[in-house]
Amino acid sequence: MIWACSRPWTVAWACLLFLQGLLPIALVFLSGALADALGASIRSSNWAHPSQLLLVSGLIVLVLLGMQSLNSLLGWVRSVQAEMVQDHISDRIHAKAIELDLSFYDSPNYYDRLYRARTDAYDRPVALLENAGSLLQNALTFVAMGAILLRFGAWLPVVLFLGMAPVLFIITRFTLREYHWLNQNTESRRRTSYFDWMLTDRETAAEMRLFSLGGLFRTSYQSIRLRLRTERAALTRGQAFAELAAGAVALLSMGLVMLWMVRRMVAGQATLGEAAILYQAFSQGQRLIQTLLGSAGQVFRNVLFIENLFEFLKLQPKHAALSDVKHLDKALHSGIRFENVSFRYPGSEQPVLHDFNLTIPAGQVVAFVGENGAGKSTLIKLVCRFYDPDEGRIRIDGINLRELDPLELWRSVSVLFQEPVHYYETAGRNIAYGDLASQPSDKQILDAARAAGAHEVIMRLPQGYQTLLGKWFGGAELSTGEWQRLALARAFLRQAPVLILDEPTSAMDSWAEADWMCRFRELAEGRTAILVTHRFTTAMQADVIHVMFDGRIVESGAHAELLALNGKYAVSWRQQMRSLEKEDLSRLFA
Repeated sequence: MIWACSRPWTVAWACLLFLQGLLPIALVFLSGALADALGASIRSSNWAHPSQLLLVSGLIVLVLLGMQSLNSLLGWVRSVQAEMVQDHISDRIHAKAIELDLSFYDSPNYYDRLYRARTDAYDRPVALLENAGSLLQNALTFVAMGAILLRFGAWLPVVLFLGMAPVLFIITRFTLREYHWLNQNTESRRRTSYFDWMLTDRETAAEMRLFSLGGLFRTSYQSIRLRLRTERAALTRGQAFAELAAGAVALLSMGLVMLWMVRRMVAGQATLGEAAILYQAFSQGQRLIQTLLGSAGQVFRNVLFIENLFEFLKLQPKHAALSDVKHLDKALHSGIRFENVSFRYPGSEQPVLHDFNLTIPAGQVVAFVGENGAGKSTLIKLVCRFYDPDEGRIRIDGINLRELDPLELWRSVSVLFQEPVHYYETAGRNIAYGDLASQPSDKQILDAARAAGAHEVIMRLPQGYQTLLGKWFGGAELSTGEWQRLALARAFLRQAPVLILDEPTSAMDSWAEADWMCRFRELAEGRTAILVTHRFTTAMQADVIHVMFDGRIVESGAHAELLALNGKYAVSWRQQMRSLEKEDLSRLFA
């Protein structure tokens, strides 16, 4: 992945690491040469020709400058690589999230996977790159140090490694413990993010204050953080004591080796320069092994966590694009048909629809009314194929939705959802998002806004259609009803053969609703329109009204026919009319 998104920078990184791995070796030899030159000068008491000392000292300075320069260059290269890798991974996560079906969003397991991928993906790959580089660089230096130690005895590299063996055990053990602890606490960490959002977001700010919930959510946040902090401290404490014991073993091996070297010097079998080289090689060897094991442990740790990223990227949508798909015409001919459809949401035992049958003729305006939870909005999600029925089929113009490419189906449907998205863009851009593929003109955007009753709202804004919306970026804020009109305009902009409106007038007052209804039939002309609403004054504009109860249609007909039946619709109609009369009277005398 790193190679794919930053190839030239990876090559530069590898070259700099190679050079950085060689310079410490040169420093060891130059330190030995300096010690020998000093010893020779002391023994001869001749300081008249210090050229050799100056030459060696100058070379040491150059090597140290080279090491510093390489560190700076590597920092720059790593910084550029980090930005490129993070952007690449973010794009992969975003692409996968868009590709997956809505059913994934009903599973807490999906949110756990997404959280782990997001949390670990942005830092871990770059950390892995740095740790792998450190591992390669120090491995190169260590091999050279091992070759130096072989001059003094083949047993020295063995002692060096055995002295550091406990560190390897500690790193492996505690890396696995940390990985399992973090994975087991994914939900708890997600909850702290949720509480943090509730305490700091604009959407929740009013209720946090009105109902005095701030203290409760702060306490909940701190309670989880206290447990996580305590458990993490216990892990770290155990690792610290283990590392202390391992460090003592390493120091003991170092002391034994240097004692052996002192005995050789006393016996005249070694020079001061050789002692300096042995000390440098052994101490740097220990440091390198510790760094190597630390880097290996970090690589191991980061690989474990990056598995979370690839676990997320391996998720596959159920609605994969088909190689042999059927195509819809630009206009519907026969309409939409539900055939023995049964459906329950993922993870739920309660069916929303059971053996549901219905035909919506092409070109007809159909309304669905009923209590909350009756299954009205579920019909929309099934028609859009956000979910597939557990049993039965849904056909558009005789074609099973499973035989259509989802992208083609979505291009044939324009939807106003019950809770439309507030895009923090300009007002004009908010509407244009309804059909970006067709590159709508200013006139088309204007017409859609007028059709939805949003034009007057937009013209009251400081810069009209160029006004930025939403407080996140310092724009103008709209009321709930005004945001809904903008969403209506977005739905009208797309000239799709199927128009679906879920509670299109729920946030409008009665005057705005009446104004919009006067234009609705004209807007729906030539389209198959589906209205989901609680307002019967909206539903009465439809050709046919279906009354839903407990996932079934219990009454169907035009407004006058349903009133004549004197069933559920008629009872609810009279209740709504009495409520509207009281509302109008209260306004009149206000």
